[in-house]
Amino acid sequence: MSASGLLAQLLNGLASASSLFLVSVGLSLIFGVTRCINFAHGSFYMLGAFVAYSSVDALSPHMGFWPALLLAPLACGVLGALTEMLLLRRIYQAPELFQLLATFALVLVIKDAALWLWGPEELFGPRAAGLEGSVEILGRQFPSYDLLLIAVGPVVLLGLHVLLTKTRFGTLVRAATQDREMVGALGVNQAWLFTAVFALGTLLAGLGGALQLPREPASLEMDMLSIGAAFVVVVVGGMGSIPGAFVAALLIAELKAVCIWLGLQEIGGVEISFSKLTLVVEFLVMAVVLIWRPWGLLGKPQSLARHASGAERPLQEAGRAATAAWIALLLLLVGWPLVVGQESYATVLVTDVAIAALFAASLHFILGPGGMHSFGHAAYFGLGAYGAALLVRQWSVPMELALVLGPLVAAAGALLYGWFCVRLSGVYLTMLTLAFAQITWAIVFQWDDFTGGSNGLTGVWPSEWAAQGAAFYWLAVAMSAAGIFALRRMLFSPLGFALRAGRDSPLRADAIGIDVRRVQWVAFVIAGLFAGLAGVLFVFSKGSIAPDAMSITKSVDALVMVLLGGVQTLAGPVVGASAFTWLHDTVARNTDYWRALLGVIMLTLVLLFPQGIAGFAQSLWLRLTRAPEVQP
Repeated sequence: MSASGLLAQLLNGLASASSLFLVSVGLSLIFGVTRCINFAHGSFYMLGAFVAYSSVDALSPHMGFWPALLLAPLACGVLGALTEMLLLRRIYQAPELFQLLATFALVLVIKDAALWLWGPEELFGPRAAGLEGSVEILGRQFPSYDLLLIAVGPVVLLGLHVLLTKTRFGTLVRAATQDREMVGALGVNQAWLFTAVFALGTLLAGLGGALQLPREPASLEMDMLSIGAAFVVVVVGGMGSIPGAFVAALLIAELKAVCIWLGLQEIGGVEISFSKLTLVVEFLVMAVVLIWRPWGLLGKPQSLARHASGAERPLQEAGRAATAAWIALLLLLVGWPLVVGQESYATVLVTDVAIAALFAASLHFILGPGGMHSFGHAAYFGLGAYGAALLVRQWSVPMELALVLGPLVAAAGALLYGWFCVRLSGVYLTMLTLAFAQITWAIVFQWDDFTGGSNGLTGVWPSEWAAQGAAFYWLAVAMSAAGIFALRRMLFSPLGFALRAGRDSPLRADAIGIDVRRVQWVAFVIAGLFAGLAGVLFVFSKGSIAPDAMSITKSVDALVMVLLGGVQTLAGPVVGASAFTWLHDTVARNTDYWRALLGVIMLTLVLLFPQGIAGFAQSLWLRLTRAPEVQP
């Protein structure tokens, strides 16, 4: 370690902070005005890099990189405006989670469009003309181009400040951030205001991607890598706060730079690799900030979220017809291997569906009736799976005991994380669950000696009796069905009624003696327990487990299942898990561009059935069976 080395890393951190600020500030602007959680924002960042690459390739070689730096953001801004007009404008009145589902589907479409246009390989762009070299700072060489990046962030911050404080457009944006309904009541055309803000946000994301091209290659992984970091910056800085986004980007980038500078250190006789903390440092910062100051460093406390859909239909216990349908489904599942073959692929697929249904039902338990939105539910799925795998591999515990102890490991994790999470609500709760999940993922990913690191754990197979024929299939179906039934029964117990009371009116629930936080904490642990059970079944069905099982993508998969089926229906998780697993398998096996096709199907379902497949079916059934009114 040296002073010159620290300075070099701090300068690298400033350059990275500018790039992080550009993608984050656009997301903050869009959320501040439209209240839309745009999961596809990272895709425009990725497109900025790819469009810049193609622009350099298409233009005259003598023109170089600089014209592409102008064309790529403009192209992303135009594409963002079209996206807002054709898609998002139709779902602004939908709940935030459905907006998330739609923008996640858009991520899949854009990723495969980029795959089709540019291929799967990383594309290396040219150096920026005039800034190819380096300058000497304290005896170390520092890239000249990075000095430009350091200047870009403050310049953009200053430009946005002038735009938002000195122009009529900026006045309208700030007013819409505070009260968009009032802005509409004053006669402002909200539709065009939203379109302009969305175009500006995606233009900034495209600029950030284009600026990265001389530093790193354009790749298909840029979207998911950038959106996670952007969410962190927006939340840490304060939702809708542009200066907050700049401060948060600076803080996170410099902390990463310091971790790299520290490298491997010995503290108290224990070697600590600070460089490995770069995978998780932003989520540690977010967790600390959300616990200490939930509205962010420079943000303001937001009012309680209102339900966009109005009053929700109360959950009802299954009637005779529904009970008969569930029994018939169970009988069909029991006899399924006897019809299609005990070792057929169809049997394996239905096993996956049963496990996915239990996972989705555990999330639905806190998401629908509890109103607790989680981006990190896969953490408990992964904790259960890893708990069982380690018990079997390290201590030779039999499968039967691992089926009991694995979910308890997940419940212990939910007990710890839930204590912090239930103290927040809305988007802050959502982001804290994401932070804890990513911290857990980073620990598993880097603890090579214990968890196998990125390779995971293999050779985790069922007991001999369960490995014969369809025995494990029947075990998985039986335990999944029992878990789903237990979750359903708890929703109609005093716990379930108290959970829904805390969701609908926390103040009234507290006034009648319900300890809302304790009820939510108990529900959080129960959901983690059953998610862990799904993880245990998963690891024995596949024989292995990897860190991907607790990644943000896995958590989003669970959200997609619940939303596809319907949040306000008890059958929603089962229907959504079945539809998603079948679609994912069928589409992936029949086309190389399965993400785009799956995304289009999901977008279609969101637009046609905003209440979910099961919710639409339930509404249709109620209309058909409702007795006609008698005319006098």
